[in-house]
Amino acid sequence: MRIRGLRHTRRRRPVTTALAGLTAAACCVGMAGADPSGATPDMSDAVPVAASEPVGPPQDDFASAFAYSLAHPTAVPSGANDFACRPDAAHPRPVVLVHGTLENRYDNWAALAPRLKEAGYCVFALNHGGSSGPLLGTEDMTTSSRQLADFVDRVLAATGAAEVDLVGHSQGGMMPRHYIKNLGGAAKVDKLVALTPSNHGTTFSGLGLLALVIPGGNAVLGAGCKACSQQLVGSGFLRELNAGAETDPGVTYTVITTRYDEVVTPYTSAYLDAAPNVTNVTLQDLCPGDFTDHIGITYDDLATGLVFNALDPAHAQRPAC
Repeated sequence: MRIRGLRHTRRRRPVTTALAGLTAAACCVGMAGADPSGATPDMSDAVPVAASEPVGPPQDDFASAFAYSLAHPTAVPSGANDFACRPDAAHPRPVVLVHGTLENRYDNWAALAPRLKEAGYCVFALNHGGSSGPLLGTEDMTTSSRQLADFVDRVLAATGAAEVDLVGHSQGGMMPRHYIKNLGGAAKVDKLVALTPSNHGTTFSGLGLLALVIPGGNAVLGAGCKACSQQLVGSGFLRELNAGAETDPGVTYTVITTRYDEVVTPYTSAYLDAAPNVTNVTLQDLCPGDFTDHIGITYDDLATGLVFNALDPAHAQRPAC
């Protein structure tokens, strides 16, 4: 059965293959402004954004998207940040995409954003946790949480919607819980859909692998990455975040993870405590042959289908393996 929002099936690559692809892709970025593939980007689906926010082309894998973001660090994924968009009855809440550690709005969401837009959603994506360059999401997550709060307020003011749905990857799936718990987000968020979130932290080896996979990540990690230390198992940030109830009863939470996550370790650290408003899903329980890892999950067809189902459960479709 075809899942809404998917155009074709992409090959799933383990993290070791992604490392080789990212390294090669990074080397292929020549002069600024050039598409690393050598092709002319199709900008026919571009949406109006500020002049400082160029719209990048859709991508089919993280390596290609990351390489593009090296030359275009302020790029917006196609379909996102059209502040003239108005939600309709079928899609009443804007979707805000929240990237992970050492990532950015473009390399995380260059596949999902245009698919959501094509399906009729108003889609928005922010950069957080850094001031420049493609390696963001490294600053204190309390600061990133405030940046998310400000961005959501801007989206609500522009669209006239009462609430948003959040879709986040890794840190971007966990950090919004701080916004929901501490900064008034519970009144402004209907759903949080989290892909491989670091809800209960990870080991340093997991963060070390992430820094290895992302070219330049080791230098950032070595220079000091506040968000990285906050995501270690047992950190003060996580102890405070998970104290008491892990979730707010007015928000619906969906966690989508993979047994092959080598960054958030163990992968079960992503799960939230069982509650009526919580769904924890592991890709391999639905499709044992899916070898998607931490980095690749935002480009995985099965995960994308589960995101669509979580955003619109009334029209959920059985995921295809």
